[in-house]
Amino acid sequence: VAGAVKNAKAGQVQYRTDKAGIVQCTIGRASFTPEQLKSNLTALIDALSKARPQGIKGIYFRKVSVSSTMGAGVRVDTASLNIAQSAAH
Repeated sequence: VAGAVKNAKAGQVQYRTDKAGIVQCTIGRASFTPEQLKSNLTALIDALSKARPQGIKGIYFRKVSVSSTMGAGVRVDTASLNIAQSAAH
């Protein structure tokens, strides 16, 4: 338990995926600035890119959207996140 608390305070965030490839993760709070949210989203996408299995070919990130806990999703332009082409294809 102490290790989990230490990791959480250090900023480690866990994400969940389902069979369809949908990733669920907290990237911030309502009090965060847009720059903080973008930075956190970019860090999440970088972590997902690094965790990509080597045998996967083709487009890895088909769609990116964000939402509040109970809100509607808003599509994010992946070009605005500067996702590397090697990570996206």
